[in-house]
Amino acid sequence: MPRNTLVSVGVVARPHGITGEVKLEVVPAYAEVIVRHLRRVFLGPERQPYRIRSARLHQRAVLLHLEGVRTRNDAETLRGAEVFLHADDLPALPAGEYYMHELLGLHVLEAETQTELGELAEVLVTGSNDVYVVRRPDGRELLLPALPDVILSVDLDANTMHVRIPPGLE
Repeated sequence: MPRNTLVSVGVVARPHGITGEVKLEVVPAYAEVIVRHLRRVFLGPERQPYRIRSARLHQRAVLLHLEGVRTRNDAETLRGAEVFLHADDLPALPAGEYYMHELLGLHVLEAETQTELGELAEVLVTGSNDVYVVRRPDGRELLLPALPDVILSVDLDANTMHVRIPPGLE
């Protein structure tokens, strides 16, 4: 996915308080990024840009105070709006780490045989390690734990991920 695109990361759940703050339900991998690094988000089907005045974590959500949203009624108009981030606004990650949106759609290949297993369709965030959902050409799903001995390499330029399937998962 080109970096100059918008990435869907969640939804405005509801207003929070009376000063225009909104509560976002976001993909956990992006919550910290929003709070620490971002200055803007895009909301709704029109992808309306909003400057972030303040952001903080609250339980499993993100609370945002957006420029131009000053009252609870203003915030209420945003309820249910999809939240997007601009990929160019995301900070670079260390080598070997990837944002979820960069992984989705990769062609997953078995490392030894180079057999295509399918496309990475979803990332399930669990307590211990993420699980990659690979949609096979016949529609079945293969669930792969995101562990170093399973996920051997990722090549975003080639749009591929090489994996070793643990015994019993095939």
